[in-house]
Amino acid sequence: MLQIGPYKLANPVALAPMAGVTDLPFRLLCKELGAGLVVSEMLSSDSQLWNSRKSSQRRVHKDESEPRSVQIAGSDPAMMALAAQHNVAAGAQIIDINMGCPAKKVCRKAAGSALLRDEVLVGNILSSVVAAVEVPVTLKIRTGWSPTERNAESIARIAEDSGIAALAIHGRTRSCRFTGAVEYETIAKICQSSNIPVFANGDIDSPQKAAAVRTFTGADGVMIGRAAQGRPWLCGQVAHFLEHGTLLPDPTPEQQRDILLRHLTHLHDYYGEYSGVRIARKHLGWYLQKDPLQAAFKQHFNQLTSATEQLDNVRAHFHTRIYKELAA
Repeated sequence: MLQIGPYKLANPVALAPMAGVTDLPFRLLCKELGAGLVVSEMLSSDSQLWNSRKSSQRRVHKDESEPRSVQIAGSDPAMMALAAQHNVAAGAQIIDINMGCPAKKVCRKAAGSALLRDEVLVGNILSSVVAAVEVPVTLKIRTGWSPTERNAESIARIAEDSGIAALAIHGRTRSCRFTGAVEYETIAKICQSSNIPVFANGDIDSPQKAAAVRTFTGADGVMIGRAAQGRPWLCGQVAHFLEHGTLLPDPTPEQQRDILLRHLTHLHDYYGEYSGVRIARKHLGWYLQKDPLQAAFKQHFNQLTSATEQLDNVRAHFHTRIYKELAA
């Protein structure tokens, strides 16, 4: 059983931290539907931002089961240490350090995957954060800055020497972002030499792919990112396949409708109606990616301005969809 510090995970499948996606409503849903670990959206180490509405909401852990993992980002060791302490005081039970984000606005501040270019600074940040808190500290990285600057194996050694409790590796460099082949070979090399749990991440979009990646790399666990958008049940399907070797079917249209309605309702309650309605629009688009009726409905849904309208229209849409499928 995969363990991070004192926490034994229910299964080796983690939901990757994704800004604008893995908020509390989505984390709760993914955990309920079978994820072994869920990680919060990235929180800045800049104390001037801690009391902003966005940062304050990201520190809410109401009804969230253990272990509560919170990701922090920054480039100053002392500020990162303070941020870790601040989030532990707010309920974090695992601190995850972001050294994998490829976004320009993060890298411009020498944070995220930009840190991979400075191994001395990486070591200082990791050591400072580990020393600052009594909870496990984990790390998420990429394979390097660019195809000519790959150093994930070196970073993994620094991480282990610094006391990092687990490592997640997205198998691409920062410059590759989310395109091109994933370097599962690099992840495999790190797994062979590492004495801490390693999660393989990158293009894992099905239970079969997860099993193949885990077998090839020897990773202790897998981490699922973009493929879980609109499919909060995917982590649970992957966990079931890894344990039993059999596929769980996708939820029926009726079950998907009910999951979506619960998700939207929680978004409305969590953010308030005005913001919740707007945030719900992108999630609706992800849920209906493979729906043959989605284009026209999505356009209509994006014009709705009240929570009641959104929920009523989702019910009506699925009623039409289910009727068409039964009649086919």
